[in-house]
Amino acid sequence: MWLRDELLKSIWHAFTAMDVDHRGKVSKSQLKVLSHNLCTVMKIPHDPVALEEHFKDDDKGPLSNQGYMPYLNRFILDKVQKDFDVIEFNKMCWTLCYKKNICTKTLPISDDDAFKVWCIFNFLSEDRYPLVIVTEEIEYFLRKLTEAMGSGWSEEKFTDYNLQLHAKKNCLTAWELIELVGVNYFSKVVDRQTLSMGINEVFQELILDVLKQGYVMKKGHKRKNWTERWFVLRPNSLSYYVCEDLMEQKGDITLDQSCCVESLPDKEGKKCLFIIKCSDKSLEISASDKKKKQEWIQAIQTCIQLLRLGLLSPHREARLRRRELRQKQLAEGEDLVERMQQLQAANEYKQRQLEAMRKKMEEAAAEAAVEERRREKTQLDLQDRYKLDLEREKMVRQQMEEQVAQKSSELEQYLQRVRELENMYHRLEEALEDERQAKKDEEAMHKLQARLLEEETAKRSELEQIHLQQQRALSQTEAEKQELVAEQLTKEKDLQAAMLQLDKLETERRGALEQYKEVTKKLERAANKTKTWKDKVAKHEGLVRLIQPGHKGPQRITNWGPASFTDAELEMRKKWWQEKKKQDAQTQ
Repeated sequence: MWLRDELLKSIWHAFTAMDVDHRGKVSKSQLKVLSHNLCTVMKIPHDPVALEEHFKDDDKGPLSNQGYMPYLNRFILDKVQKDFDVIEFNKMCWTLCYKKNICTKTLPISDDDAFKVWCIFNFLSEDRYPLVIVTEEIEYFLRKLTEAMGSGWSEEKFTDYNLQLHAKKNCLTAWELIELVGVNYFSKVVDRQTLSMGINEVFQELILDVLKQGYVMKKGHKRKNWTERWFVLRPNSLSYYVCEDLMEQKGDITLDQSCCVESLPDKEGKKCLFIIKCSDKSLEISASDKKKKQEWIQAIQTCIQLLRLGLLSPHREARLRRRELRQKQLAEGEDLVERMQQLQAANEYKQRQLEAMRKKMEEAAAEAAVEERRREKTQLDLQDRYKLDLEREKMVRQQMEEQVAQKSSELEQYLQRVRELENMYHRLEEALEDERQAKKDEEAMHKLQARLLEEETAKRSELEQIHLQQQRALSQTEAEKQELVAEQLTKEKDLQAAMLQLDKLETERRGALEQYKEVTKKLERAANKTKTWKDKVAKHEGLVRLIQPGHKGPQRITNWGPASFTDAELEMRKKWWQEKKKQDAQTQ
């Protein structure tokens, strides 16, 4: 069954064509006509009352597409069966929209070819509205079209066009794609008939699910004679016709999980044989050469394998893989951007931390310098004070020595001043005690200076540890950045290898297509020659009798023409021969 998303794309084109004001709204009368046409081509009973009931709350004015979508899903798409003609459905939607979007007089291709390109656009477009086709799908379609036409692909032209397209919007609408195909800008100059044949071949593969087709010999089920038929392989069936116009179908085989295809040895004068075995019947086929035989076997095995895995046709699976790859690349790009943003934020945060640490180090250094200057100033003040005290003490001692020397000679004169000298002696002892206390204070200041130096050394070691941690953090950030760059280079190398392999496969397919054309020409010449001989035989039918398959009864030797026997004469001759044989036996 066709997927609902693919049906909705064609309906969206028809609905958009009715939306003249481009406001997303269509009148009820137009919706009635559209719904009736959809039900007719899809073979669904149409119920106009249901439409009236659905829009009874909005009976006046135009109706929104949000209101029509629930009705479309419930009363039309939910009732779709397999037996309707999808091509007729697409043509109905195409008829409603193409004249409002393209000019048929200036159209570079025929209306039928434009319709086929429109169907291919709906198949390859993204599942979002408004419908567009991205660059990767445009290149995929144009490559298949140039291969079908047998012309060369111009990579340089498409690269230039891709740059122009990327500068604008990086996608195309259905009508822009039709004009692009008509211009035929990306391949060598070909005539209109060749372009039409190429579009038809791509249309049959992508839209009609024709995986392979061609003339092969088939062995009959009853007469066991070999007949040339035109075979068409689809994902779940193998049909054969009288000729390639597909007007008269002679039979088909439904492929399922139990089917198998096997190669057969040459027999009965036929070569390149293989057999398709299904649950209800088998079919022996003779290909024209070994290459055709291998191609048919491989194509049929691919269909059976997809049925066993529950997958869609190969080109549908390829489309899903391309979309998944685009989504994966988009997610990886977003993830990479997010990681780069996180790394940038982490780097900025670490830079701020480093700046804060640097400011703290500067403040600590300034405080240490102020403390050092204060300590030096205090030390200088203490040294100046100690020097003044010492000089004062020296002066006092000199004065005392002079007085003792004077009074030793005048002992008698100084007896009265003994008490004064004793008092002075006591004061001297006090001064000496003050000097000892000053020395103790000086030692305490030296210890304080040593402790301050140790604290300064500890702070400097702590600052060095902080600096080393900052260096390690910067090294780790640089290593993570290098790993990301290496991972990106690896992905780019893998992408280049895949592109080289794709180019190789395209070259092989192009050679196979040229061989196919040569074989097709040989088959046409053989068919024309056979037809000529058949005409000659038909003209001389009275003189020459064609050999036809006989009945399955006992064979009999007879003649043709005037010398032949009737059944009665043959019976009489048989009796006469038996009697003669008996007489000869009795005589002996």
